[in-house]
Amino acid sequence: MKLSNLLKLGYTPRWIILCLDIILVFFSIILSFLLRFNFKADTLLNDFLIRGIAFSLVFYLVSFIIIQSYKEIIRHSTYRSVIKIFFSVLLATSSMVVFNLVLKHQTDKQFAPYSVLVINFFISLFMLAGSRVFIKRVFDTAVRLGSEPVIIFGAGTIGREALQAIERDKISKWKVIAFIDDAPARKGKSIAGVPIYSLQQIEKFLAKNTVSKAIIAINNISVDRRNEVASLLISLGLHVSILPNLQQLVEGHLSLRKLRDIKIEDLLERDPIQINNIQINQTLKGKRVLVTGAAGSIGSEIVKQVAQFHPEMIILCDMAESPLHAIGLELEEYHKGVSYQLFIANIADASRMEFIFKTLLPDIVFHAAAYKHVPMMEEHPQEAIINNINGTRVIADLAVKYGAGRFVMISTDKAVNPTNVMGASKRIAEMYIQGLNDRIQHPLKNSDLDGRNIKTLFITTRFGNVLASNGSVIPHFKMQLEKGGPITVTHPDITRFFMTIPEACQLVLEAGVMGQGGEIFVFDMGKSIRIADLARNMISLAGLRPGEDIEIKYTGLRPGEKLYEEVLGTEETALPTYHPKIKIAKVQFTGYTQINKAVNVLSMLAKTGNDWDSVKAMKEIVPEFISNNSRFESLDQVNQESSTIIEELTLNGVKNSAIVKEVS
Repeated sequence: MKLSNLLKLGYTPRWIILCLDIILVFFSIILSFLLRFNFKADTLLNDFLIRGIAFSLVFYLVSFIIIQSYKEIIRHSTYRSVIKIFFSVLLATSSMVVFNLVLKHQTDKQFAPYSVLVINFFISLFMLAGSRVFIKRVFDTAVRLGSEPVIIFGAGTIGREALQAIERDKISKWKVIAFIDDAPARKGKSIAGVPIYSLQQIEKFLAKNTVSKAIIAINNISVDRRNEVASLLISLGLHVSILPNLQQLVEGHLSLRKLRDIKIEDLLERDPIQINNIQINQTLKGKRVLVTGAAGSIGSEIVKQVAQFHPEMIILCDMAESPLHAIGLELEEYHKGVSYQLFIANIADASRMEFIFKTLLPDIVFHAAAYKHVPMMEEHPQEAIINNINGTRVIADLAVKYGAGRFVMISTDKAVNPTNVMGASKRIAEMYIQGLNDRIQHPLKNSDLDGRNIKTLFITTRFGNVLASNGSVIPHFKMQLEKGGPITVTHPDITRFFMTIPEACQLVLEAGVMGQGGEIFVFDMGKSIRIADLARNMISLAGLRPGEDIEIKYTGLRPGEKLYEEVLGTEETALPTYHPKIKIAKVQFTGYTQINKAVNVLSMLAKTGNDWDSVKAMKEIVPEFISNNSRFESLDQVNQESSTIIEELTLNGVKNSAIVKEVS
């Protein structure tokens, strides 16, 4: 029978259930007499039997009506139904025993032997309860006919809860046919008739059984191990679902509503990081916090995380109107009571940014605003200079001028041994931040700072790609999948580091409060991921076959793109901190005077729109900047013995031009 037809079946009327129960009691009484008198034929013709049947049926009928056991819907029977039956039988038997005693006392006769009543108690209970269980099993079996076979990874408490949840769910078309478990002690055993296999047996099991779905239902498992198991199951062609945070049960039972398909983000996730919330709270509580790029992926998450530490005010600055408005609405909904101000502004607009600093006097600045798309910045290097370099200088100088306590810059692993304009622009911004920090921490070397109490600490954080950020590879692949492919990968061997947005921002906050000024913090990004493997996993997660249902097409490296990213440069080393996922990069230092002069020249060149001179100057500032797959590769062949463009422009008077902006 089809599931839809079974679900349309009406429920049996209560009077029919009552009649069926009485019929079962009738046979139970007869069987009890036969057992008591050793199945003698004359027992069936005895008046004793007739009286026993008559009185028993009356007492059981009254008992059923009092307890109302016949009102239960048999197909939905539970242990409560059995309990009702137990009390019905107990009430009927107890009443008959009492009646027998009274009858014996009054007439010196019994309507039935006590031994028959005791035997009948157990037989009636077995037949009535068994009928419920039998009918329920028949119905469940009919419903499950044609159901989809499922395996569960994890035969512990949560795995058993998942099995029960599937069996309880009448709409579910699943049938659990096996458990898979790591524990050697469970191998070869079974739970509720479902066998348990080890993970090493999975391939042989799948070869003999048609299974398309697996559920990971285990609590005490690391994220790395979960992802390893999920990747194996996916590679075997299984559709994998997980039950996150499985200790949250609904009314004491697991609900299938918590079940969700595993996503590619899950496979790239790592174990949760631990951060020093007390120190972060002490640093942020009651402070005015400015976040540039607040409408972006990183900036908006920093805003939401800062909001948890009760700042006096959060100042959100971005050029994107609609996303900025959206994050404001999110603050109102989920962080009620947090004071905030929205500012639409370009960080390179010095007068607009000074208005923000002068009006609101931020104590802490998280500088996340930047142009980050490598191919676009390769086409428009002047914008990378104006926004990423000069914009950073504007914000940093204003932080000093208006007494901000901390300035935390969000950099990128593309700043390490850069092969593109975007990475080089972020490296130059790092150099400026370090030079400025050195300048204000050593006022004796800078006569113009004598007597000034400058307190700003400048801190830089570096990390790689973040999952699901605007323009990242995963949303792009998802869009291509929805269109039916192909999925485009630039190179079969290209790799990238990935972090989740919350994880990256947690580390930014931690590094921001631990910094003493001048550090470049690099984050533990875990293992680098081959983008081609990422594409294959995404195709498999969609229930499709890579190379058959969806083609993976290699398009060649984009301008400025390199095969792999690094967190440290060739000449850089890293020192540990108290946090295992945060290290301090020891980089080559450039003094403030030198880097400020270079940035002045870059700013002027960017305003002229001369791409080639701009990039040539960037290569002079960052010697390790070697273009890859770019129109600017020819600049790497320039004779280094000739005078540099920065020296030439400085000698021509750029140093004294209106473009130069010193720290006030």
